[in-house]
Amino acid sequence: MGPGEGPDPGRPGRGAAAGSGGLWAALGGLTTRGRSFLAAGIAAASCSYVLGQADLLRVGLLLAVLPLLCVTVLHRTRHRVTGSRRLAPARVPAGAEARVRLRIDNVSRIPTGLLMLQDRVPYVLGSRPRFVLDRIEPGGRREVSYRVRSDLRGRYPLGPLQLRLTDPFGMCELARGFSAYDTLTVVPHTEPLPPVRLGAPGSGHGDGLRRSPALAGEDDVIPRGYRHGDDLRRVHWRSTARHGELMVRREEQPRRARCTVLLDTRRTAYEGAGPGSSFEWAVSAAASAAVHLLGRGFSVQLLTDTGGAVPGPGAPGEYGGRPGSPHDSADAAGLLLESLAAVEHSEGACLSPALGSLRGEGGLLVAFFGGLDEQQAALAARMRGRGGTAVGFVLDPAAWRGDPRGQGAAEQRLQVLREAGWTALPAGPGASLPDLWRLAAGPGLTAPAGFPGSPGAGTAGGPA
Repeated sequence: MGPGEGPDPGRPGRGAAAGSGGLWAALGGLTTRGRSFLAAGIAAASCSYVLGQADLLRVGLLLAVLPLLCVTVLHRTRHRVTGSRRLAPARVPAGAEARVRLRIDNVSRIPTGLLMLQDRVPYVLGSRPRFVLDRIEPGGRREVSYRVRSDLRGRYPLGPLQLRLTDPFGMCELARGFSAYDTLTVVPHTEPLPPVRLGAPGSGHGDGLRRSPALAGEDDVIPRGYRHGDDLRRVHWRSTARHGELMVRREEQPRRARCTVLLDTRRTAYEGAGPGSSFEWAVSAAASAAVHLLGRGFSVQLLTDTGGAVPGPGAPGEYGGRPGSPHDSADAAGLLLESLAAVEHSEGACLSPALGSLRGEGGLLVAFFGGLDEQQAALAARMRGRGGTAVGFVLDPAAWRGDPRGQGAAEQRLQVLREAGWTALPAGPGASLPDLWRLAAGPGLTAPAGFPGSPGAGTAGGPA
C-alpha cells in the first residue's frame, strides 16, 4: 500500500509515504525516557561548566547526544519502511469472511526497533486490528493477517495503515501513516433457485425463442460463401448457380431472452433496518433471482422504482453476455452483485417512474415490492407488458412488524395484481425464496402455511 496503490485488492500495493514534518518535528516523538536523558545531559553539561569538571561534561554530552542520535536514526529509518496489503477475496457475500494480509519490509541498511501496526477498518467489520512486531533486520520482512466479516452488504474501505516505530533504547517513538487503502465489497447473500418455468421458456435460449442469424462478420450477407467445415445440406443452389461458387445459408442461433428484475427501494415501503429487515430480504431475493436467470441464459435488466437501471462498473444496466457462455454469465453476475452491494433506499413514494421505464416491455418481469397502497398497487398492475409474464413478491410492512390487522388489506393488493395477470405472492419474515420461486411456477398452487396472508393467498393467479 502507499502512493499509487489503487483499490485493486487482488494484488498487493506498496507504499513509502513520508511521515509528517521534518527532523525538528521528529523531536516531538521523544519519550519520557528520551526527554529525561536530554534534560539530564543539559544539566550535567551546565554543572560541568560551573564546577569546571571536564569528566562531568563528557557524561552530559553522552546523555544529551544519545536521544538526539536515536531521533535522527529513527527519522531516517521510518522513510525506509514500506507496507503492503493483500485482500482475499475482495468480494464476499454477506456473512462470509475475508482475510487481510499485511506485510512490512525494511529496505534500509539498519535494523528497526519495535514496530506497532494498526489498520483502520469500519466498525461494521469488527474491532481495529493492532499488532506488535519485533525488530526487523536490514532487508527483512514481517507478515501478519486478520479477518473481517460483515452481515450487512456494502463497500467498506480498509486503511490507511498506521505504523509506530521505536528505537531499541526506547528514547523516541515516531508515527508513520500510509495514504492508500483497499475496498472490501460485501455483496448480497444469494440462494440457489429451482430451475422451474415462470410462464416463459425455462432457459434463456432454446427452440422456443425467436432465432436470429449468426453473423460471421460485419459484411456477411445472406447467403454467404462456402467455408471449410460447413454442412453441405446448407448449400443454397440458386445462389451457387448465380455466383458461380458454392454458397450456403447462414446458420441461425437463438436470440437471448430478456428479463427485467424490478427492485422497489422506496423507504416508506419497508419496515425495520439491518441484516434481517424486509429491505435486505428484497435486495437478497432480487440478487438471487437475477443470478439464477443469468445462469439460465437470460439477458437481465435490473431496475428500481426510480425508473433507472442499477448502476454497475462498465455495465449500462443490462447484464448478460453470449448465450450459453458460462464465463460471460459469471462476469455479468459479478457486476450485478457489486451493483446491488451499494443499493440504498430511495426517497420517492410512487412507482410511476418504474412504470414509465417498463411501458411497452414484454418478456419476463420479476418484481420485488415493498408495501403497496391502492394507488401503488394499480400502478404495479399496469407494469405487466402485453403478452409478457409478470411475477411479483410483495413484502407487506404490517406482516414484517407482526401486525395481523393489515393482512386483509395486503391480500386486496395481491388480488389487484392477480386480476391484471400477475403471479403475485406474499413474502413475510422467514419466507424461503426457493419455495416461493417454486410456488410461482405452479398455476393454482396455494401459499404454504405460515406465509403472511396465506389464508387469502389462494391461487397464484395469472400465467406462471
